[in-house]
Amino acid sequence: MLISGIQSNIVDSLETAVLVLSLDYSVLYINPSAQNLLNASSRKVVNHHIADLFVTSDEFLESLAHSIENQNSYTERSISLVILSPMKKIKVDCTFTPFSLEAGKQAILLEMRRVDRMLRIAREEHRLSQQSAVKNLVRGIAHEVKNPLGGLRGAAQLLERELHSEELKEYTKIIIGEADRLQQLVDDMLGPNQLLRKSSINIHEILEHVRNLIDVEGHKNIIFDRDYDPSIPEIEADKDRLIQAFLNVVRNAVQALNGVGRISIRTRALRRFTLGNKRYRLVLKVDINDSGPGIPANIIDQIFYPMVTSKATGTGLGLSITQTIVGQHNGLIECVSELGDTTFTFLLPYCDEDNR
Repeated sequence: MLISGIQSNIVDSLETAVLVLSLDYSVLYINPSAQNLLNASSRKVVNHHIADLFVTSDEFLESLAHSIENQNSYTERSISLVILSPMKKIKVDCTFTPFSLEAGKQAILLEMRRVDRMLRIAREEHRLSQQSAVKNLVRGIAHEVKNPLGGLRGAAQLLERELHSEELKEYTKIIIGEADRLQQLVDDMLGPNQLLRKSSINIHEILEHVRNLIDVEGHKNIIFDRDYDPSIPEIEADKDRLIQAFLNVVRNAVQALNGVGRISIRTRALRRFTLGNKRYRLVLKVDINDSGPGIPANIIDQIFYPMVTSKATGTGLGLSITQTIVGQHNGLIECVSELGDTTFTFLLPYCDEDNR
């Protein structure tokens, strides 16, 4: 046995990604944190060469060879690696430690810690703080706007009753109509505020429903590439709210593609994952990707704020509402965009915090 039961439990609970490599760089063992980092299951990794998992840099190979040659633990900071499935670049601190297995064979203990992860957590906390400040600002503005709007609408209705000319009543109808439109706009800015109606749902049924809605709307030239993880369990969530959240993002992708192109939807389960300052045992990850022109760099950091849009006819409320819905589920939504490659990532926790 490579690692005993007690040792395995300890290593499996570590936040640090841990792999055990043979001297020919084949994987002998991988803990859950490393599976999350490399986006690969133990079954697909063990007995495979590390080159099947990620593209190594010269400094990585030199440090690994140095550790084996000198039989000393060696640490290299901020090494760049390219994960192959799906392709993404990460920075990690690596520690290489030679040791002997029970059978006397030599092996290397590889520990990897993402140095960009703490930056991500800090960025998420900053984003959550900004979201809270924006929501408070919008609530304050809504209160100040809705009161006079109500008075304006009421006065227009009273005036309409006193008028006998249908021509003059047209003006009061315009006032009432515009007051109602502004009232609805303010409500949309505030986002959904009713209590969630949670039930146990299959996320793939939700995503397929969204795909069918796009198809029914007449977008026959949009091709969906689906990469669903069938092992993902059901999640406790508000079905209607999640449909709205995913639909807002997918419709944006359809518009970015001008109704012609491919949209990729991918689902995965992340174990022992941190959202903001909370660590969860299991988190659902949904990626929605399109190959459109991308989001302008000057608004990418503000796209989840109300009234921010790059579309001439857009209200800039869709993503704000989506973010509110995701936040109501204690999750996060992120976006990475460049020319020809835009990905929205939904992160939704399955269960309570890890320490509960």
